[in-house]
Amino acid sequence: MRSLPTRRIAAVALAAATSVVVLAGPAFAHVTVNPGAAAQGGYTAVDFRVPNESDTASTVKLEVNLPLDHPLASVRTLPLPGWTATVEKSKLDKPIKVHGSDVNEAVSKITWTADAGTKIAPGQFQEFRVSLGPLPTDADSMEFKTLQTYDNGDIVRWIDESKDGQPEPAHPAPVLKLTKAAAGDGHGVTATASPAADGHGHGDSADPQASDGDKKSSDSTARVLGVVGIVVGVIGTAVGILGLRRKSSGSAS
Repeated sequence: MRSLPTRRIAAVALAAATSVVVLAGPAFAHVTVNPGAAAQGGYTAVDFRVPNESDTASTVKLEVNLPLDHPLASVRTLPLPGWTATVEKSKLDKPIKVHGSDVNEAVSKITWTADAGTKIAPGQFQEFRVSLGPLPTDADSMEFKTLQTYDNGDIVRWIDESKDGQPEPAHPAPVLKLTKAAAGDGHGVTATASPAADGHGHGDSADPQASDGDKKSSDSTARVLGVVGIVVGVIGTAVGILGLRRKSSGSAS
């Protein structure tokens, strides 16, 4: 009879561990910007990380909308084998000045379309790299509303706004946080910027591209380690209690 509480404790621990994994799972499946932060006024290179959430369909198109309330004068896509990138520009209501020159239009949308035989299959993800700049100096974040299209016709709209203090929406738009630029050379370029980080080696000093390197996966790694730590802690607690129960039962006999 003494084994019944022990079984209950083990069952509760297992249920708790399972719920942690289930609840954490959707957070890993969002379309995100990596790295998630960059310095105001500078240039950077980011990856739009796109996981395939369907068990039966594959992702074949991605549309990323760039905000025109803070237009970006320089937007470049890194060639990705098997995908064709199309860049759309829109005329600005008010020109912006970049390096002393007026810019009257800016990129408003980037669309990646899978070539024949290419797809993001179930259980896979893909990264789409873009260089951006100069980043605005009067905003603390940039939101990129994104549409993910599957080969069965389904479209997932990653367009919901995340608000501080409120539960995360089901389909949050990818967000790039903007931080205050560190003191540098006065050109609004971060210390980590690299002119050839876009992979083309143009060496255009007026349009440096940031090299994010090992940073791009740190956010997901931290989440995974956090979840694993919680699960291990719950299971360890259950095992400890089980051991104490058995020891107590043996002493009593």
